[in-house]
Amino acid sequence: MFDKIMEAQQKAGEVKKRLDAISVSGSAEGGKITVVANANKVVQSVAIDPDFFKDADKEELEELLLVAINKAMEQADNVSQSEMAAMTQQMFGGLGGLFGK
Repeated sequence: MFDKIMEAQQKAGEVKKRLDAISVSGSAEGGKITVVANANKVVQSVAIDPDFFKDADKEELEELLLVAINKAMEQADNVSQSEMAAMTQQMFGGLGGLFGK
């Protein structure tokens, strides 16, 4: 049993490293605002088209940043869930679907 726990911890560490290397992004206002994060939900960059500032105000910028960030976090969740499901399938695949899919 201890070996299985150690194996699970090792695989979880491997998944975290993979998620660190996967970039996801979210954008708003037709790509004028883009947020890039990794699949571990760490925001890595924010890009705002300079033309956006010509007509935008503070509130609009804040709202659109939230939209872009939330889209990136949603993609990160999807990737993370897929990676964890794959790891679980590898570890427990022979148990006949006892743990879900």
